[in-house]
Amino acid sequence: MATITFYGAAQEVTGSCHLLESPACGRVLLDCGLHQGGDAVERIHNERFSFDPTSIDAVILSHAHLDHCGMLPLLVHQGFRGHIHCTRATADLLPIMLKDAVGLYLRDLERENLRAERRGRKTREPVYDEADVEKVLHQLKPSRYGKTFKIGNHCEVCLHDAGHILGSAIVEVTLQENRGARTLVFSGDLGRSGSVLMNDPQQLEKADLLLLESTYGDRNHRCEDESMEELETILHETWAQGGNVMIPAFAVGRTQEILFHLGRLHHAGKLDAWQVFLDSPMAIEVTRTYDRWLELMDGDDMRELSDVNRDSLADFLPRLQLTADTEESMAINRIKSGAIIIAGSGMCTGGRIRHHFKQRIWDSRNTVIFVGFQARGTLGRLLVDGMKTVKLFGEEYAVKARMETLGCFSAHAGQAELLAWAANFQPAPRIALVHGEPKSQDVLADKLWDELQVRAAIPAQGESIAF
Repeated sequence: MATITFYGAAQEVTGSCHLLESPACGRVLLDCGLHQGGDAVERIHNERFSFDPTSIDAVILSHAHLDHCGMLPLLVHQGFRGHIHCTRATADLLPIMLKDAVGLYLRDLERENLRAERRGRKTREPVYDEADVEKVLHQLKPSRYGKTFKIGNHCEVCLHDAGHILGSAIVEVTLQENRGARTLVFSGDLGRSGSVLMNDPQQLEKADLLLLESTYGDRNHRCEDESMEELETILHETWAQGGNVMIPAFAVGRTQEILFHLGRLHHAGKLDAWQVFLDSPMAIEVTRTYDRWLELMDGDDMRELSDVNRDSLADFLPRLQLTADTEESMAINRIKSGAIIIAGSGMCTGGRIRHHFKQRIWDSRNTVIFVGFQARGTLGRLLVDGMKTVKLFGEEYAVKARMETLGCFSAHAGQAELLAWAANFQPAPRIALVHGEPKSQDVLADKLWDELQVRAAIPAQGESIAF
């Protein structure tokens, strides 16, 4: 009999990590993600695996966001030596994501250790380093969408397009056990139907157990046309009052969609005279990676892009300036008005966006536009919830900038889309809700029962389900 144990993204959004155990496949980890929120160094040093990494036979990654892959360096540091299965595009993104993350972690740890030395306190050794990232990359085993591969002799895996970000996958695992075949489907993060650049999530029809994400299980997103009109209005009003716009954005997925939407406004003559800055070395590199994989993306959007430039997302927005180095980033501070600044991190837990907040969040002429989910405990969530002051780099700042949230940019399916995708499985599988906060999961579970007559489990951290 197979079991799945939930070690992360269980009644929470981040830290995706689920352990599948069966005689057919051994011990296989679905995702190995980082929890987000709070102090980065403390968060990483407090991470503990509730299993022996040396006992894991393989890892299957749904996609390259850090809350799904960010703990892989720690896993290999502690002895994991198996293959890490993912799509080819995910394998192309992982060096960017993991090298950037380990660099930030080691720099933060160095600063923390310097402070500790000055105060006569004990310093800490890193729990992983660049060498562990290189091990992760050597253990990758990429696969195409729709191509079945084996883990062991009695387990077949197929990755399907999840439509969330470049390379994102729905994981389908078929186990040949003594009592017959058993199928587990892990949705990963499901994208939205009709979202720009990405294809719609692929529909699957058969599963004995479905692990279904529930990030937006309690709500539906606004339609794209409404949100685009709202974006146009926010930009025009901020321009009229002589302000600037700051957009915290994930380097993978959200940034590229924002550039595409701003490019549409530019070509429609609706962008005023904004200067647009992509102020994130990682997002710049990721955007170039997207350019190499344009054939994976939505055909209608690619035809729109090709009317202007068929080879580059960045060139779709001619007024875009890529500010990779620190001096270029600091030069943005001299611009008093008329700047749209796109920077990481997406939940404001680190990165250059915090430096731009320091320069501008206290000015009521400016606007912050949130375009993605903000997890509990993150600075982004606190600002969305109305925090009046913020501490940045040891100083307190009044929060006077206008705060706006645009749902159309979410890369996650909304409630109705989750229900429609789950309804495609016939007969109805058992469902376990993952990757969501308790309120969202409770609402989605009620909807699954009311509309599909399916009872959904909401597993807690460390809980197991046999199937």
